[in-house]
Amino acid sequence: MVERHNTIVCTFYPTSPRFTAYDIFERIHDVLRISEHTVNMIQTDGTKRQICIKLIDKACVQTLLRDTNGQAENKSHTGEMSLVSISVAGKDIKRARIANLPPEVPDDA
Repeated sequence: MVERHNTIVCTFYPTSPRFTAYDIFERIHDVLRISEHTVNMIQTDGTKRQICIKLIDKACVQTLLRDTNGQAENKSHTGEMSLVSISVAGKDIKRARIANLPPEVPDDA
């Protein structure tokens, strides 16, 4: 199992409009007030309506959570307003299927 460090999860409500890559970058800068030099990685999960943002250190994560109080307003390109839930990425267990992996390799590896 791998833990996520310094990562926040932004969860959009199911009724909120779909977002584009451009929307993501604009929201990170304009709504969350995260500067580009503090972001290490961005990952989207369209089916869960989530964006994971890995920041450079724990202080950035704590500052973001304190400043936003766990949620932010999102204004879509159509003008619709919706709430976005912001939280620390958890220790969810993910299973991945890997083709042609020898049976001698244990599942936890």
